[in-house]
Amino acid sequence: MEKIDTGTDHLIFEKENGVAILTMNRPEARNAMSGEMNEAMRNVLAEVELDPSVRCVVLTGAGKGFCAGGDVKGMASSGDGTVGENTIDAAIHRQRVHQRATAGKLFKMPKPTIAALPGAAAGAGLSYALACDLRVMASNAIMTTAFAKVGFSGDYGGTYFMTQLIGSAKARELYFLSDRVTAEEALDLGLTNWVCDPENLMDKTMEIANKLANGPSVAYRYMKENLNRAMNGEVDDCLDLEATHHIHCGQTEDHRNATKAFVEKKEPVFKGK
Repeated sequence: MEKIDTGTDHLIFEKENGVAILTMNRPEARNAMSGEMNEAMRNVLAEVELDPSVRCVVLTGAGKGFCAGGDVKGMASSGDGTVGENTIDAAIHRQRVHQRATAGKLFKMPKPTIAALPGAAAGAGLSYALACDLRVMASNAIMTTAFAKVGFSGDYGGTYFMTQLIGSAKARELYFLSDRVTAEEALDLGLTNWVCDPENLMDKTMEIANKLANGPSVAYRYMKENLNRAMNGEVDDCLDLEATHHIHCGQTEDHRNATKAFVEKKEPVFKGK
């Protein structure tokens, strides 16, 4: 396991066998976001997107929580949860840029992203989890939008991701009422892909991550773009994009080796080219 310096203890960055593991590390605050964590998250995600040795990204939290979202205690002590020393317009622009560089990056980067939830994902922390392609929850973990409880409307793309995953009616219910969603309820709703015993969370997550890291990364890149485009695109646009990507994948070394392995009844070895 290789550990890379992020410039702060609030985000741990490790790499192993093609998997980047990002751990939000403020367990005493349920891994609530901090300025240092946010800056490191933005920088590390930009790095792993372009790093050819990284083929899958895992996001998790230290201790018994995933991420509590914004630091509400810090907001309460300052009396200002959004603007600070900025003008309102500058604060809005800054948050837009940061959201695109973090939640937006998890959603759009051409590599599979997985959120591993050891505990509560709340507010913007839930948005991070929903921005990932796949989610694994410990059986004692919960999800909650939480925004209404502190007079916020929501950020980091949560309304978009949740609406896409479970539909507008249920997303409105969970945003307006801020109910706690258990792991089993999240599985039934489609908010998570797997639920496992807490002690098996990272083993299960890394099993999936390693499978993806050893898979056809060129095909995954285009699958992800196809799937993201299908969420809002016209059918003809999606058909055309699928055709382009499918033909392109057919010209890769991975495809040629995989078809040969299939015929020979062997396991394929993917090299990402």
